[in-house]
Amino acid sequence: MSHGNSKKVRCPWVPMGDALYTAYHDNEWGIPVHNDRKIFEFLVLESAQAGLSWRTILYKRKNYRKAFANFDPQKVARFTKRHLRRLLKNAGIIRNRLKIEAAINNAQCFIEIKKEFGTFAAYVWQFVGNKPIIHKFRNLKDYPTKITKAKALSEDMKKRGFKFLGPTIIYAHMQATGMVNDHAMSCFRYKEV
Repeated sequence: MSHGNSKKVRCPWVPMGDALYTAYHDNEWGIPVHNDRKIFEFLVLESAQAGLSWRTILYKRKNYRKAFANFDPQKVARFTKRHLRRLLKNAGIIRNRLKIEAAINNAQCFIEIKKEFGTFAAYVWQFVGNKPIIHKFRNLKDYPTKITKAKALSEDMKKRGFKFLGPTIIYAHMQATGMVNDHAMSCFRYKEV
């Protein structure tokens, strides 16, 4: 399905006429990420998205970047009750106490994993054998809500103390960070990733 003024064929889930969403699809979604700060950014955003549309989070992303110290896990891990109170008053983000507390908690867990594995990327990428899983989806109905490897990663993260990162959210995270190439086979990004 082609969207926007471009003749490019994109994944069927990309909303027509939404420039920010189209740019996200074209320039980020599904591209393998090994940068820990970028991975942490997606973990914060994906956990905030639980129960909401990705579009909602995408349009609040700049506010999240400012509110969560440019997604520096070291800084977020040190957030105090004062930070929490400030974040709960921040209309630019999702003001859900449990999600905000989870982001702070997850930053602390993130740091512990870095101590053990050297990088967080080394930890998560081992769950896909250090290379992207390539699916061959054609239509929206082909996309599952979770996959076995996302369930395994989610369960391991839960054991390590992470919150708000169940298998469906982790699968979305794996798609966003390119651990899984879930671009539709007809999409111009399918062949490029």
